[in-house]
Amino acid sequence: MTERPAPVLVFTWGNPSRGDDALGPLLHDRLLEKQAAGRLPGVDLLTDFQLQIEHALDLRQRDCVVFVDASVSVPAPFGFGPLQAEEDVAYTTHAMSPGAVLSVFSRVEQRPPPAAFLLSIRGYEFGLGLPLSAAARGHLDAACVFLEQWLAESGYPGGSCVTG
Repeated sequence: MTERPAPVLVFTWGNPSRGDDALGPLLHDRLLEKQAAGRLPGVDLLTDFQLQIEHALDLRQRDCVVFVDASVSVPAPFGFGPLQAEEDVAYTTHAMSPGAVLSVFSRVEQRPPPAAFLLSIRGYEFGLGLPLSAAARGHLDAACVFLEQWLAESGYPGGSCVTG
Protein backbone atom coordinates (compact mmCIF):
# COMPACT_ATOMS: atom_id res chain seq x y z
CA MET A 1 0.00 0.00 0.00
CA THR A 2 1.33 3.42 -0.98
CA GLU A 3 1.83 5.98 1.75
CA ARG A 4 -0.05 9.26 1.34
CA PRO A 5 2.29 12.07 0.30
CA ALA A 6 2.84 15.06 2.57
CA PRO A 7 0.10 17.69 2.33
CA VAL A 8 2.53 20.31 1.00
CA LEU A 9 4.83 19.99 -1.99
CA VAL A 10 7.61 22.48 -2.63
CA PHE A 11 8.57 22.03 -6.28
CA THR A 12 11.71 23.80 -7.44
CA TRP A 13 13.17 23.81 -10.91
CA GLY A 14 16.10 25.25 -12.83
CA ASN A 15 19.43 24.42 -14.40
CA PRO A 16 22.39 24.41 -11.99
CA SER A 17 24.77 24.92 -14.95
CA ARG A 18 23.25 28.26 -15.96
CA GLY A 19 24.21 30.80 -13.30
CA ASP A 20 21.21 32.20 -11.45
CA ASP A 21 18.92 29.59 -13.00
CA ALA A 22 20.29 27.41 -10.20
CA LEU A 23 18.22 29.33 -7.62
CA GLY A 24 15.42 26.75 -7.56
CA PRO A 25 17.67 23.70 -7.11
CA LEU A 26 19.79 25.56 -4.54
CA LEU A 27 16.69 26.39 -2.50
CA HIS A 28 15.74 22.70 -2.75
CA ASP A 29 19.15 21.75 -1.29
CA ARG A 30 18.76 24.20 1.60
CA LEU A 31 15.28 22.90 2.37
CA LEU A 32 16.61 19.32 2.34
CA GLU A 33 19.08 20.33 5.05
CA LYS A 34 16.29 21.86 7.13
CA GLN A 35 14.18 18.74 6.64
CA ALA A 36 17.08 16.51 7.73
CA ALA A 37 17.29 18.62 10.90
CA GLY A 38 13.65 17.80 11.70
CA ARG A 39 12.14 21.00 10.37
CA LEU A 40 9.50 21.26 7.63
CA PRO A 41 7.13 18.52 8.83
CA GLY A 42 4.37 17.73 6.36
CA VAL A 43 6.40 19.00 3.40
CA ASP A 44 7.72 16.99 0.45
CA LEU A 45 10.46 18.43 -1.76
CA LEU A 46 10.88 17.86 -5.48
CA THR A 47 13.25 19.40 -8.01
CA ASP A 48 13.78 19.09 -11.76
CA PHE A 49 15.29 20.99 -14.69
CA GLN A 50 11.90 22.12 -15.99
CA LEU A 51 8.19 21.53 -15.51
CA GLN A 52 6.76 18.74 -17.61
CA ILE A 53 3.30 17.33 -18.18
CA GLU A 54 4.05 14.35 -15.92
CA HIS A 55 4.49 16.67 -12.95
CA ALA A 56 0.72 17.06 -12.78
CA LEU A 57 0.71 13.61 -11.15
CA ASP A 58 2.97 14.87 -8.34
CA LEU A 59 0.10 17.10 -7.20
CA ARG A 60 -2.15 14.17 -6.31
CA GLN A 61 -3.33 14.10 -2.69
CA ARG A 62 -1.73 17.47 -1.93
CA ASP A 63 -3.38 20.32 -0.09
CA CYS A 64 -0.90 22.86 -1.38
CA VAL A 65 1.99 23.21 -3.80
CA VAL A 66 4.59 25.96 -3.87
CA PHE A 67 6.42 26.27 -7.19
CA VAL A 68 9.87 27.92 -7.00
CA ASP A 69 11.94 29.25 -9.89
CA ALA A 70 14.41 31.99 -10.81
CA SER A 71 13.00 35.03 -12.60
CA VAL A 72 14.21 38.23 -14.23
CA SER A 73 10.76 39.80 -14.11
CA VAL A 74 10.18 40.19 -10.37
CA PRO A 75 11.56 42.89 -8.08
CA ALA A 76 14.43 41.87 -5.81
CA PRO A 77 14.67 39.80 -3.73
CA PHE A 78 11.64 37.68 -4.75
CA GLY A 79 7.95 37.67 -5.59
CA PHE A 80 5.30 35.43 -4.07
CA GLY A 81 1.65 34.96 -4.92
CA PRO A 82 -1.19 32.56 -5.69
CA LEU A 83 -1.45 30.64 -8.95
CA GLN A 84 -4.47 29.58 -10.96
CA ALA A 85 -4.82 26.78 -13.49
CA GLU A 86 -4.50 28.20 -16.98
CA GLU A 87 -4.50 26.69 -20.41
CA ASP A 88 -1.17 27.11 -22.14
CA VAL A 89 -1.78 26.64 -25.84
CA ALA A 90 1.93 26.98 -26.57
CA TYR A 91 3.21 24.23 -24.31
CA THR A 92 4.47 20.89 -25.49
CA THR A 93 5.39 18.11 -23.11
CA HIS A 94 8.37 20.21 -21.94
CA ALA A 95 8.87 23.68 -20.48
CA MET A 96 5.39 24.14 -19.09
CA SER A 97 4.27 26.97 -16.83
CA PRO A 98 3.04 26.17 -13.30
CA GLY A 99 -0.46 27.26 -14.35
CA ALA A 100 -0.38 24.77 -17.22
CA VAL A 101 0.65 21.97 -14.83
CA LEU A 102 -2.33 22.88 -12.64
CA SER A 103 -4.58 22.83 -15.70
CA VAL A 104 -3.36 19.36 -16.73
CA PHE A 105 -4.00 18.16 -13.18
CA SER A 106 -7.60 19.42 -13.38
CA ARG A 107 -8.21 17.66 -16.68
CA VAL A 108 -6.62 14.38 -15.61
CA GLU A 109 -8.14 14.27 -12.12
CA GLN A 110 -11.47 15.87 -13.07
CA ARG A 111 -11.31 18.18 -10.06
CA PRO A 112 -9.70 21.47 -9.06
CA PRO A 113 -5.97 21.41 -8.33
CA PRO A 114 -4.58 21.99 -4.85
CA ALA A 115 -3.97 25.53 -3.68
CA ALA A 116 -0.85 26.73 -5.47
CA PHE A 117 1.67 29.53 -5.11
CA LEU A 118 4.68 30.76 -7.06
CA LEU A 119 7.87 31.92 -5.37
CA SER A 120 9.97 33.69 -8.03
CA ILE A 121 13.51 34.50 -6.91
CA ARG A 122 15.16 37.41 -8.73
CA GLY A 123 18.12 36.36 -10.86
CA TYR A 124 20.41 38.28 -13.18
CA GLU A 125 22.96 36.07 -14.96
CA PHE A 126 21.80 32.92 -16.76
CA GLY A 127 24.72 32.08 -19.06
CA LEU A 128 25.97 28.53 -19.43
CA GLY A 129 28.78 27.80 -17.00
CA LEU A 130 28.32 30.95 -14.94
CA PRO A 131 28.34 30.76 -11.14
CA LEU A 132 25.50 32.07 -9.02
CA SER A 133 25.74 35.87 -8.86
CA ALA A 134 26.36 37.55 -5.50
CA ALA A 135 23.05 39.43 -5.73
CA ALA A 136 21.12 36.23 -6.46
CA ARG A 137 22.79 34.52 -3.48
CA GLY A 138 21.39 37.22 -1.22
CA HIS A 139 17.95 36.80 -2.79
CA LEU A 140 18.19 33.05 -2.20
CA ASP A 141 18.91 33.69 1.48
CA ALA A 142 15.86 35.96 1.78
CA ALA A 143 13.59 33.55 -0.13
CA CYS A 144 14.63 30.61 2.04
CA VAL A 145 13.89 32.49 5.27
CA PHE A 146 10.55 33.68 3.86
CA LEU A 147 9.45 30.26 2.64
CA GLU A 148 10.31 28.45 5.85
CA GLN A 149 8.41 31.08 7.87
CA TRP A 150 5.45 31.02 5.46
CA LEU A 151 5.22 27.24 5.68
CA ALA A 152 5.31 27.37 9.48
CA GLU A 153 2.64 30.08 9.64
CA SER A 154 0.41 28.25 7.16
CA GLY A 155 -0.29 25.69 9.87
CA TYR A 156 1.06 22.57 8.19
CA PRO A 157 0.64 19.72 8.29
CA GLY A 158 -3.06 20.04 7.68
CA GLY A 159 -3.03 23.82 7.25
CA SER A 160 -5.16 25.84 4.92
CA CYS A 161 -2.30 27.06 2.70
CA VAL A 162 -3.42 30.67 2.78
CA THR A 163 -1.19 33.71 2.30
CA GLY A 164 -2.37 35.85 5.13
